[in-house]
Amino acid sequence: MKRFLLLPLLAAAVAGPAAAQPSAPAAKSAPSPALPYSALITPALLRQHLTELASDAYEGRETGRPGQAKAAQYLARQFEQLGLRGPVSGGVSAFQQPFGLVSTTPTAQEKIRVGATQFVHLRDFVRFGPSMFVQSPAPADPVFMGYGIETDTYSDYASGPDVRGRDVIVLDGEPTDAFGSSFLSTTPLTGEWASPFRKAALARDKGARSILVVTGAKPTELYAYAQPLAAALAEPTYSLTAPVPQPAELQQLMEEPPAGISCFITTAQVGVALLHTTPALLRRYRQDCYRLRKPAPASFQPPAVTVELPQKREELTSTNVLGFLEGTDKKDEILVVSAHYDHVGVQHDTIYNGADDDGSGTSAVLALARAFTQATADGHGPRRSILFLLNSGEEKGLLGSEYYAGHPVFPLSQTIADLNIDMVGRTDKVHQGKPDYLYLIGSNRLSTELHTLSEATNAQYSHLGLDYTYNDPNDPEQLYYRSDHYNFARHRIPIIFYTSGLHADYHKATDDVDKIEFDRLAERTQLVFFTAWELANREKRPSLNATRP
Repeated sequence: MKRFLLLPLLAAAVAGPAAAQPSAPAAKSAPSPALPYSALITPALLRQHLTELASDAYEGRETGRPGQAKAAQYLARQFEQLGLRGPVSGGVSAFQQPFGLVSTTPTAQEKIRVGATQFVHLRDFVRFGPSMFVQSPAPADPVFMGYGIETDTYSDYASGPDVRGRDVIVLDGEPTDAFGSSFLSTTPLTGEWASPFRKAALARDKGARSILVVTGAKPTELYAYAQPLAAALAEPTYSLTAPVPQPAELQQLMEEPPAGISCFITTAQVGVALLHTTPALLRRYRQDCYRLRKPAPASFQPPAVTVELPQKREELTSTNVLGFLEGTDKKDEILVVSAHYDHVGVQHDTIYNGADDDGSGTSAVLALARAFTQATADGHGPRRSILFLLNSGEEKGLLGSEYYAGHPVFPLSQTIADLNIDMVGRTDKVHQGKPDYLYLIGSNRLSTELHTLSEATNAQYSHLGLDYTYNDPNDPEQLYYRSDHYNFARHRIPIIFYTSGLHADYHKATDDVDKIEFDRLAERTQLVFFTAWELANREKRPSLNATRP
């Protein structure tokens, strides 16, 4: 599971089901044909795969490193031995989908120079995301784009200049009056455009190289905000070599910086310098936008700007691993079952084996593939096709699944759902000493029908305690945004994210196989199997909710 850099800047608008409500057992009925195949998902099989993948031989499976490549070969071999088809064409392996990524690591103090004035990182501005400036120092190509907003009724981009390759300067928030009221959002402090990363994602998809979001913060205020993040901001950042554009209608509320664009959050003082103006004229511009209900004419003329981002830059390659099981009469519709197989590698000469994160989910997908291939061999194959998708790059920002969603092997329009498994091998503090459980996230956000099916399946087969705590849009962990299902949800594909939750060994060298509860891992994987069985064999695909979350 991807580590969370920041607390969310805003929450999704849909509430989840109540937390921790175990499903009541349903009345007994005729045995399901799924039952004998669920029995193939055993603790022994899961232990076999996980012991291999979470061994030191794989060096923590860090994306773009030899251990990850070795893990990809192991996973591809398992899919091939099961009789799955490799659906990738034109590459070295039909079971591996390659993609490139770039790592950038700061090596010295970052600065922005506006004329003769110098501004420094963590006091005058904070930079998030990858550095898209290949040289340092580098001249910027600034262009003012108002608030950086695009809606049906208010757009700063509709008649503005082409921003491709340029460095967009925008104001934070949205047009409001003196009392903070907006004509775009009922709650502008938490509305769609409250997040600078939402604006960054839009600017990226317009082709911008970077975005500078001007706030009203003083240097002391920005420093207080930035200082707790200093260590994380000094770590490498990653982006796809060729970032995947997202159509504007697919943009979601952004709680972390998007890949493929440098995002600077600046003080008011930096903003005034960047626009070669005064605080009074900036206030007037804001007032005019609110009064006119459209972007006001602006006479700001950004001066020469130089960006100094000393960095180490490294290009890497990685792969997703895919195994395809063709369905019968509904084979053109695809159910995706996913997990990520990468982890965080070697740190300070210590191997982080990532047994639970996400060796547990990866092993579960292998066990699910075995159960479905045996059912197919026995003449009980699924009506719909199933794509078993093991992503890398998840720990670097959900990059593998982002790449797949941008370059799908099977059309996303024919993808009916994604069942994503990430960290399902442990028991968290909340559930210690209690019956087996599983957190479900996102099951109702796009398709209430999928949620109902999931609940009914658990009631019929598994009887786990389904806990929806993390599905609450206001939950501080914001797990809905932190694993690979999110790149399917962004495309309005219904998802369920399965996890047993966070624990003290999360992203530590102590996340080892000896702490995995294999009996519970098997029970949880069986629930995913039964849910996948129902989805793959029912008459209709799950319908989407009429309104967006």
